[in-house]
Order: sequence, then C-alpha cells, then structure tokens
Amino acid sequence: MKALQLFGDRDLRLTEVPDPDAPGPGEVQIRVRAVGLNFIDVWGFRGMAFAKRKLPLTVGAEAAGEIAALGEGVEGLKVGDKVAPYGALTCGRCRACRKGRDNLCEEVGGVLGFHVDGFAREFVNLPARLVVRVPDSVSFTDAACAPIAFGTVQHMLFDNAKLEPGETILVHAGGSGIGTTAIKMAKAIGCTVFTTVGDDAKGEKAKALGADHVINYRTERFEGEVRKATRRKGVDVVFEHVGPETWNGSLLCLKRGGRLVTCGSTSGVSTTMNLMQLFQQQYRITGSFGCRIANIRDALDKMAGGMNPVIDTVLPLGDFAQGLERLESRKVFGKMLVTL
Repeated sequence: MKALQLFGDRDLRLTEVPDPDAPGPGEVQIRVRAVGLNFIDVWGFRGMAFAKRKLPLTVGAEAAGEIAALGEGVEGLKVGDKVAPYGALTCGRCRACRKGRDNLCEEVGGVLGFHVDGFAREFVNLPARLVVRVPDSVSFTDAACAPIAFGTVQHMLFDNAKLEPGETILVHAGGSGIGTTAIKMAKAIGCTVFTTVGDDAKGEKAKALGADHVINYRTERFEGEVRKATRRKGVDVVFEHVGPETWNGSLLCLKRGGRLVTCGSTSGVSTTMNLMQLFQQQYRITGSFGCRIANIRDALDKMAGGMNPVIDTVLPLGDFAQGLERLESRKVFGKMLVTL
C-alpha cells in the first residue's frame, strides 16, 4: 500500500509499504480517506519531535476514514462506517483513561505520525476503543478536522478555559485551523471575539466568520487595541498557541482573574513573565494538549449540526510536503488537508 514517510529532516517520500495484517481481537482496520495537516506535523517535519522515534516514520496525526475490517469481539461498529480515530496510543487501563481523561494517559505509547507511524497511508489498524463513529452527514474531509482542529479547541475552550456565553475572548492567529474553529465555537455561544491576523485579507475573512474585533498584529499592537476596546478592563479568556511572540501581550489583555489557555508555541519554546503580575492579577493559566475522545464526539456533533470547519486547501497525498510548507509559511486561512 502507499504511505507517506519521513526519512529525515524535511525529507518526505511517497513509498510502498506492506499491507497491514488482519485486525486482531478488539481492533478495527481503517481505510484512510483524508488526513489533516497541523503544526505538530510541521514540528516533526523539521526534526523537532523531542522524543526518540524510528525513521522512516509514516506521518499524519489526524485523519478520517471508513471501517474496512473488524477484529474479533468488536461491537458497535460495522464495515463501511465512517470513523475519526484518536491520534494517541493510550493504554485504556490507567486511572486517567478510566476517567475519560485520555490525553493524560500514564502509559501512552506515543502520538501517531509524530512518535509512531501515523495515518498518511491507505490502511491502519487501531484498537476499536480509539475510533469515533462519524455522523452520516459529515464528509471525510470535515471529519478529518475533528480529532485535532475541533477536538483541541473543544477541550481548550470548554474543559479548560470554562468559556461561558456572553464572555469576551481573544483568539490568536484567527486564520489558523484552530483559530478559525475557536472563533466559530465562541460565537456560537454568544461571546464577543477579538482575534489577531497577519494581513487585512485574513481580517476580512475572520470578520465573515463572526469575529467582532480584528487586529492586524503586523501593523497594530494587539494588547493596546484590546485594552482600548475593553476600556482597559481586558478580556475573560485568551486562546494562546503562538508562544513567546505574544505571551506577555496576552497576559496584558486579561482582566483580573482572567483565564489564559495555551496549546502551542509556534514562535519558540520558552519565554519570561512577570510573576508579580501573575499573582496580583490572579490570572489562571492552563496548558492544554490534544483532547479527550469525548471532545471528538462533541466536535462531530457540532459538524453534524452545521458548524463546518474552514478549509483552506485539499491536496493529494503526494503533495503533503508542499502542504506543510504552506502551513509553515502562515499563508493559510483554515485547514490544510490531503486525500487518499
């Protein structure tokens, strides 16, 4: 079967690999139809996995497909069902897994496409407990945005930031896959949304999604604009994933007792901060990685209800590297996907 594999830093090749065995007990075999591209793929592409991994590595951390075969004992799924797989090899046994906190698994076997072979291949076998059935009305390309783009945002906004209707929120990088999703999810519950973008064209698109205040961070200081618009009060929540370039400005945007939730550091891995500001303003800062399996179900329900992901480009599998380069350039508005 075809697979897209990483052989070294920025060295992606479309190769032929052996077909998988028949699924074992409790497993399903998925015919992959679409793969979402994310910044975790960019980090892996650059050679920044921060963990031991064996090359060549099949890439792709987010996908959707259909059940091609069932292993013994699998219930609740049938051949032909559309599914979105969870992207981490959790154990299913530890206390975190039993409590539905999948992304805190104590014995996780790695993130697919980053530490272990991922989804950019025609077929993959996974434990049935790690797949979520996709509603019939949701397309493969939309469903391929559920495990990371939608699931991550669902987890950040509602599990961690506890975003409530009517609150104010600053969403950084409103043209990114998770940024566009965060705007949609926040507007859906009646929040006032501030967002940052890198150019005016993206700003117009963000407004069309429902953003109330759009700030071009290349021409304006976003923290000044947010504080001016909120009469120096600040916002309830900041949705962070940029890192050092925006971190301290994000803290200045928060009202007293405000919440900052972060899932990324695309501009670097470390920064400094004012600790007196942290405790005097009583900020609550939460790190958020991935999502729970339940978040994927919630995400797919929202898609079935009409909240579609914003798609920038859909490419054939062989153009995965070009897709990553476009993502890395920050020229995208929404999600990049490849189809098989």
